[in-house]
Amino acid sequence: MASSDNAAILDRYRNTCVIGAGVIGASWAALFLAHGLEVVINDPQPDIERNVKALLEQAAPTLEALGLPHQGLDARLRFEPDLQRAVAGVDLVQENGPENPEWKQKLWERIEPLVPGHALLLSSSSARPATEQGKLMKDASRLLVGHPFNPPHLIPLVEVVPGERTAAEATADAVAFYEALGKVPRVLKKEIQGFVANRLQRAIMRESCYLVQEGVVTVDELDDIVTSSIGLRWAVNGPFSSFHMGGGPKGLESFFQHLGKNMAKSFKVVPDVDLDEKLQRVIIDQAAASFGQEPIPRMERKRDDAQIAILHALARVRAKD
Repeated sequence: MASSDNAAILDRYRNTCVIGAGVIGASWAALFLAHGLEVVINDPQPDIERNVKALLEQAAPTLEALGLPHQGLDARLRFEPDLQRAVAGVDLVQENGPENPEWKQKLWERIEPLVPGHALLLSSSSARPATEQGKLMKDASRLLVGHPFNPPHLIPLVEVVPGERTAAEATADAVAFYEALGKVPRVLKKEIQGFVANRLQRAIMRESCYLVQEGVVTVDELDDIVTSSIGLRWAVNGPFSSFHMGGGPKGLESFFQHLGKNMAKSFKVVPDVDLDEKLQRVIIDQAAASFGQEPIPRMERKRDDAQIAILHALARVRAKD
């Protein structure tokens, strides 16, 4: 999409409201501000202004490495504890509140009559579908899930999940908005618990806990195995295209012909993982003896720097196509 198109889309959603400014909400605010949007934050926490500004400072090196403005972002930022004043006249709401269906339902019911008809109503929820969230709304056509991966100002993916009453136009508008922010929005064709990326993470985490439970590997050994193999592979190709290449000239057809039956059998074997206090303590203690010795802010900085390097390297490779 041309930069002029992006500018026009962002101008359409110039005035934004971020509801709930914890780690996810503050990260969204940083990204919105870096793209020149006006942001009002609605959050009842007593230290919210100090906390958000600290997170903006923390995000600044990442924004700079991404080629985005990173200084003086709070010039377009304000805090408004009153919900009615916070959402008055906004073009877009990005909600990041608790994963409580009743709380979200009441929130959207309150917001609906307060915002302009064109406003996009987006939820960062990783668990509560839009159909459920909009249950008390008279018109839920502009409500949908825009679920990011943490931190939203860095990780490209946004799972766009419309509800049963979401208008197709609103879904297209949400996709255009996220693309204008440099994100990679992917629309799910139906609502499902956990959406897609978290379901994949959950399956991998389950198997990871099982392997530690059985004493096959330690926590940090498993991390090394992943980052030295499938982590590298999946940064470039997903599971289907990876196995397609693994099948040889005939791709997935050959792959399934040779390995499909055994894979189908393995799918039916679900190992028993009891994530009880004993196993949790084993994992916690192993982590504490390894990467847990490093302060989390330092881990996050190294993570962000490495992920930025990967994104830049992938961009250079794709530019050659």
